[in-house]
Amino acid sequence: MSASIVDPGDPVFDLHRGGKLAVVSTVPLTSREDLSLAYTPGVAQVCEAIAADPALLGDYTWTSHTVAVVTDGSAVLGLGNIGPRAAMPVMEGKAVLFKQFGGVDAVPICLDTQDTEEIISVVTALAPSFGGINLEDISAPRCFEIERRLADALPIPVFHDDQHGTAIVVLAALRNAAALLDRKLGDLRVVVSGAGAAGVAVTRMLVAGGVDPAEVLVCDSRGILHPDRPDLTATKAELAALTNAAGLTGGVVEALRGADVLIGVSGGQIAADAVAAMAPDGVIFALANPTPEVHPQVAARHAAVVATGRSDFPNQINNVLAFPGIFRGALDARAVRITDGMKVAAADAISAVVADSLTADAIVPSPLDPRVAPAVAEAVAEAARRDGVARG
Repeated sequence: MSASIVDPGDPVFDLHRGGKLAVVSTVPLTSREDLSLAYTPGVAQVCEAIAADPALLGDYTWTSHTVAVVTDGSAVLGLGNIGPRAAMPVMEGKAVLFKQFGGVDAVPICLDTQDTEEIISVVTALAPSFGGINLEDISAPRCFEIERRLADALPIPVFHDDQHGTAIVVLAALRNAAALLDRKLGDLRVVVSGAGAAGVAVTRMLVAGGVDPAEVLVCDSRGILHPDRPDLTATKAELAALTNAAGLTGGVVEALRGADVLIGVSGGQIAADAVAAMAPDGVIFALANPTPEVHPQVAARHAAVVATGRSDFPNQINNVLAFPGIFRGALDARAVRITDGMKVAAADAISAVVADSLTADAIVPSPLDPRVAPAVAEAVAEAARRDGVARG
């Protein structure tokens, strides 16, 4: 392979050489007795017990603390459809984050198919080996059906992080931004720029968290979603029916006039003149990576609170604030699914970590804050029990 692709002296390649994961035994294997307990003949007793009572699986295997990180490589970061092999470094990285921040073991599974039915079939067949399924970097609109059907079919949590992780952290950040500005979520007029996986989930999450759906405008590349548009997919038609009570038409420029909040999850650039027309003391979350929809310096001239998806600007909206604690809490509660109540509880827990020390440059915790995952896990487990989906 040419040096133009791989530079042996580059610390990025040096760190990734050999991969970022390994399997480590949790039991001793230093004597014949150890072998007889960990494997044959002792292991047969455990197998027979689980066969008689499948509920024992979580007690006597790794499924109580292990999830699968599943992708087809069709929508990886900002790289697009790069396929399962090129997606593996990202999935390994996700697994490392699960372990580091949530104490959850995770196994990357990169599927060499982008057929919806095949993905559902394969993941369903693999599911007995895991306590949860984290879907990752699967393109819209297939990701919606894949998640929905797997969640309906499997007795374990299924979670598409590109949708819900982003949405949960956005809700947490907007709660704190509103508190800092002495505003209420229900009084805000919100524009969501982007109607893909993240945009759909953000919109639904904000509504579940208290934003008035009548005051939400969702824009895709063709303009504002409204029920009379003839080109809407089924998912976009649902959003159009839920939002935009006034039936506004036009594009993002028209949507932003007088708006209090802009949430960018599209990657498309938004002109400075458009954000200048927003209401005073507004909020701009420009979350596209690596190039935000509005440059933070421009956004700061027109909004009181600005957030991005990047680590080199304040207020990084980072999914790592959500998914490790969500799965830790779901696994601890032995939840059969992840409910909207569990997602809202996660957002509330994230926002509460820094609620007593809010500034315009710190409306969410640092991704490295050790308080976050335990707080999220506790809140999610409690919500699972409250919502009636916990088994433990």
